[in-house]
This record gives sequence, C-alpha cells and structure tokens, in this order.
Amino acid sequence: MEEQLTFGEKAVGLTFNPSADDAVATCKRTFATAIDQMNDFRNAPGTTPEAKRLASIAITEAQGAQMWAVKALTWRD
Repeated sequence: MEEQLTFGEKAVGLTFNPSADDAVATCKRTFATAIDQMNDFRNAPGTTPEAKRLASIAITEAQGAQMWAVKALTWRD
C-alpha cells in the first residue's frame, strides 16, 4: 500500500517527475512543505476568514512558483 500524499505533495504533483531528476524532486518537496504549512494554518481553529484567504493565495502563488522553478531546472538550450 502506498503512503498517502499530503495536500502540498498533491498540489505540486510530487509523484510526477518523468525524468527522475533529483533537483526537481527536491524542489517539489520544498514547495510541498511550504504549501502544507499554509494549508495547516488555514484549517487551524481560530484562523480568521481573511487569514484563510491570504493562506489560499499563498498556496496558489507557491504552486505557480514551483512550476516556474521546475521549468528553470529542466530548461535545455
């Protein structure tokens, strides 16, 4: 049975790395950790609606940054 992925791992597509590039895997894990932190924060008791909104924006922006980072790491001229 496979280990269940965290929200952040799913959000960055941790298991999608067709070239098995270690730099890509490390990058995705780093962003997954940040996304998990924001997801835990937004789901924590007492988090205000505005703070939840800001955490959601941070998650979206982190996903975009992760995609650009992977693109940079895999760029070939």
